[in-house]
Amino acid sequence: MLSKSNSKRITGLLQKKYRQREGLFVAEGIKVINELLNSSFELEAIYGLDSTSLRIEKGSETIFHKITPAELKKISFLKTPQTALALFKIPTQLPNVRQGITVLLDDVRDPGNLGTIIRLCDWFGITSLVCSTQTVDCYNPKVVQATMGSLSRISIVYTDLVAYLQQEQRPIYGTFMDGTTIYGASLPDEAVIVMGNEANGISNAIEQLVSHKIAIPRFGQLQKTESLNVATATAICLSEFKRGVSIEK
Repeated sequence: MLSKSNSKRITGLLQKKYRQREGLFVAEGIKVINELLNSSFELEAIYGLDSTSLRIEKGSETIFHKITPAELKKISFLKTPQTALALFKIPTQLPNVRQGITVLLDDVRDPGNLGTIIRLCDWFGITSLVCSTQTVDCYNPKVVQATMGSLSRISIVYTDLVAYLQQEQRPIYGTFMDGTTIYGASLPDEAVIVMGNEANGISNAIEQLVSHKIAIPRFGQLQKTESLNVATATAICLSEFKRGVSIEK
């Protein structure tokens, strides 16, 4: 049975201030929960219809709370609730490692975009993601859901981007409409790639620190499309930066 106090506590985690106060975030669905259970994230509790498919360690069965479909619907942030919802502890932010390729997000606000970018970093082997303080919280339930578990494999840091870039020794690439086409460019394996806000692109303060302006050219005959979705643009950029890199197996 789900108590009213627990129900209120869980639904409150939709808001960042309550996530920060409680030090907890929500993950929903068997796949996402199992991915996080298999990571360094610390589990606090799972609420679900059945524990059969969950990878709960032996001796930790009491951490699972069986609830009804109606109770799950009350605490779920999804239009169509899945079969389980888990609470994980928000880890301490680790120092960022300045090596390889780092993706830097300048005020990306859409949860779906951030979640997709986290998945893209995981796919392309980018382990470091640096976000402005105005970028959407990576522990927002919609972001967590969109990452499909990749959240557990990416180091995410929120910081002042100007101060961060002023200390950067690697070349800094930024995406601009008037930049040099990314196709055919000689791209390094040590770099920072800056992706801008959905509506306004890269801010003026960050633009001043970009050493290489790149662009994804439009091939449409009418040339009417104003811009690409930031997650789509990130996918193209990472694909080009990783072109020619051998895959170790």
